[in-house]
Amino acid sequence: MEPFTSAAVEPAPPTADDQRDAPRPHVVLLASPGAGHLIPLAELARRLADHHGVAPTLVTFADLDNPDARSAVLSSLPASVATATLPAVPLDDIPADAGLERMLFEVVHRSLPHLRVLLRSIGSTAALVPDFFCAAALSVAAELGVPGYIFFPTSITALYLMRRTVELHDFAAAGEYHALPDPLELPGGVSLRTAEFPEAFRDSTAPVYGQLVETGRLYRGAAGFLANSFYELEPAAVEDSKKAAEKGTFPPAYPVGPFVRSSSDEAGESACLEWLDLQPAGSVVFVSFGSFGVLSVEQTRELAAGLEMSGHRFLWVVRMPSLNDAHRNGGHDEDPLAWVPDGFLERTRGRGLAVAAWAPQVRVLSHPATAAFVSHCGWNSTLESVATGVPMIAWPLHSEQRMNAVVLEESVGMALRPRAREEDVGGTVVRRGEIAVAVKEVMEGEKGHGVRRRARELQQAAGRVWSPEGSSRRALEVVAGKWKAAAQK
Repeated sequence: MEPFTSAAVEPAPPTADDQRDAPRPHVVLLASPGAGHLIPLAELARRLADHHGVAPTLVTFADLDNPDARSAVLSSLPASVATATLPAVPLDDIPADAGLERMLFEVVHRSLPHLRVLLRSIGSTAALVPDFFCAAALSVAAELGVPGYIFFPTSITALYLMRRTVELHDFAAAGEYHALPDPLELPGGVSLRTAEFPEAFRDSTAPVYGQLVETGRLYRGAAGFLANSFYELEPAAVEDSKKAAEKGTFPPAYPVGPFVRSSSDEAGESACLEWLDLQPAGSVVFVSFGSFGVLSVEQTRELAAGLEMSGHRFLWVVRMPSLNDAHRNGGHDEDPLAWVPDGFLERTRGRGLAVAAWAPQVRVLSHPATAAFVSHCGWNSTLESVATGVPMIAWPLHSEQRMNAVVLEESVGMALRPRAREEDVGGTVVRRGEIAVAVKEVMEGEKGHGVRRRARELQQAAGRVWSPEGSSRRALEVVAGKWKAAAQK
């Protein structure tokens, strides 16, 4: 078996405060591949070490991960957080067309022997906290007599969807799977249509749906969930989860977020920040669809035209569009800005800035000039928007983003959605007129006034959750208290 790559597998040495409060429980956190999964779990590890008297070790996978991105996150952690990376496992027998979810499940299952060795080498451990893709690791925790908690990096509403899926199959025969109702009523009076479910929940005949059901059944073996949300953001979903825990149908969910990157973690200067410095306060619409958000060529051009029609200032992170053979064009292929309409950059110069591929998102959202955020509604981006008090134009693309968009608009009340139109050929396209209307509404309309006010309210609420009596601090202290009690036995 290959050796572990580790910055410090052993817990960091105790401080004077730790010695007064000894014993300091050691907790192992396991992050599935992907920066979106690692970042919030790293922030949880930081908070456990700095504020709750816990000695955490954060464990990552070598497979399916960007080593540079992983290294950047891990290197930002304090010395009080130990780290380790599990060795790579063979994956060459998996079909090339296997989806990401299956690949993640395979990596986790095949890495369990390495995890078992690591936990035994560490010694006394108060708890194992795998994230939601690593539920199979609960079997290792049970084998070693260690309580297992699932870290849920998305919303408690998403956890509700998983619970409903599991409950739907409580009396199903082995291999028998049932579709969720359409529409599905969510806590808070919101209805979700099948087309708005995360992709893996839409087709009960697909293999990945069966994997989700089995994963959800594993969740029932957890001691609880640590969710990257907070009470004030999802009160109805939190109350619903409490009722389920009281009935014994699902483990308790502890809303212990939001875990958001600090702007200081985004290294380097950026021309877009210098440009923002020159703009009036509250005047710029920030447009970004995340690391994996890809638009079609047609949609990219419609978005450009819509931003131009809106008349408002904008900062747009332009990524390469999805290309087919008809669109491939020599020198344009590697330049995202080559795919915006001819003359767009010149016509909008001064009030708009388009940058290729990347911008320091947290710093942009935190900037006084930023007034609104056109976002794919990934949960990390959503929480960054909440933490900075920036209202959203919700433009979901995949995964749980459509569900997030529905909840953000209809329940949370801090987002507006432009409406896509079904075209005769191809998929759905949001037309320039709809984009312009949405931008004008969020910046100057009556509905926009409401979402701007709600975004400010949630920002204030998010700022209070880590105070001594804050909801997330108290929830995390309940869990840390259980770990401390276990360490004293």
